[in-house]
Amino acid sequence: MFVTAFICLLLSNVVYAQHATGRNLYNFFDTAHRLGQFNGNALVVEKGRVVSRVSMGKADTSGSTNLTADYRFHIGSIAKEFNAVAIMMLADQHKLSLDDKLSRYLPDLPSWSNEVSIRNLLQYTSGVPDVKWKTVHNDEENWNDLLKLDSLAFKPGTAYNYNNNNTYLQRRVVAAVSGMSFKDFVVKKMLEPIGIVNAVIDPTEKDRQVARAFSNAGSQDPLAVPISGWTALTIDDLLKWTLAIRDFKLITPAATAEIITGFRPGDQSGLGGGSMENKKIVRHVHDGTARNYQALLADYPLKGRSILLMTNNQQNNLYAIEKSISNYLDGGPLVPIRKSLLRDLSASLDTLGAAGLLEVYRGLKKSSAKLYSFDSETTLNEIGYAYLGKNKRADAIILFEYNTKLFPSSGNVFDSLAEAYYADGNKAKALENYKKALELDPTNETAKRIVEELK
Repeated sequence: MFVTAFICLLLSNVVYAQHATGRNLYNFFDTAHRLGQFNGNALVVEKGRVVSRVSMGKADTSGSTNLTADYRFHIGSIAKEFNAVAIMMLADQHKLSLDDKLSRYLPDLPSWSNEVSIRNLLQYTSGVPDVKWKTVHNDEENWNDLLKLDSLAFKPGTAYNYNNNNTYLQRRVVAAVSGMSFKDFVVKKMLEPIGIVNAVIDPTEKDRQVARAFSNAGSQDPLAVPISGWTALTIDDLLKWTLAIRDFKLITPAATAEIITGFRPGDQSGLGGGSMENKKIVRHVHDGTARNYQALLADYPLKGRSILLMTNNQQNNLYAIEKSISNYLDGGPLVPIRKSLLRDLSASLDTLGAAGLLEVYRGLKKSSAKLYSFDSETTLNEIGYAYLGKNKRADAIILFEYNTKLFPSSGNVFDSLAEAYYADGNKAKALENYKKALELDPTNETAKRIVEELK
């Protein structure tokens, strides 16, 4: 009797904890939505159990249609996983080799295709320039541009340039080798075998339950994309895809290892980014943006954890959301998502300068603590990078220096400061701060590489 009662109490505590987690995560997303920081679908799995599945906001700009879990979303660059996995499936079947040259499968291309390998396409090291987005409206126009291309931007395998012609050419290779259209290959050889039946590739206005992306100003994006092959998924189907990669249902561990790490640490790979140990995936993270669509896939198999986010109203905060949820699931606080100070002040950056910006920052910290995230290093860091992007290096350095005083235990803020000094040509200060970043975060491979370079 005592044992039975104890087991019942234990099980009820587990159920209560799961329900509490679900409620807390719902409230977290609801608060973010009310502040205009999340309009989309989310799915959180912990220890193999779904602890949160939420749909927040509207499916389009009509304001009359609420999102549900049945809506498909464009997932931006995450959709590039389908062509990378397709290439590795064909490699596993010995129908192609990653060392094969592009000319073997697409012989109509100019002579530069004799230098580009399939591996170069997967690693974004082909030297093929990006799609001419301003003039290209379809696959045929892009193909014609490639037929006219005289030379590569750099020798294949010597540099990295993340662009969509690598993706476009991978999809052409899949079609050429398989004898099927890329769309048919994805549906018949990849989606159907893992139980995904709701996906739509290159959705059009005729397709129902496709979330429409829109800006903060209420402008709705068109669905048409200049180059084809983009798979739109529901949140539950994105989980099926994530688990198929984790469990090697489509490609082998060796093939997965080829496309989960980049050309260099920090570079994008076919699966975005991640790591493996003992033929098992430890981490698989990939983000995607397509106009005002944004998505994030974050999978941590050793924890049985998947955090999947899809939004049709870009706010550039999905990593912050994922970080807060992961921190909470690991026993820490669930830090609320606030409005972006950068977005609200972007039009004033040039006139304010770093000194004026910090004055505004300190004022808002007193008056608007519930609107903006002042307990996160990201708030000032992203503004610093905005200045760096405008080539206002002195302003960036001032903000990054101030941020290191606010968050002295963060390796990331010292890394940012080091990057700004490096860009400004101050190698001594760059080395000093990269060393500090590495001291605080020994896993920072970029800092390791640059410290050795500067030595």
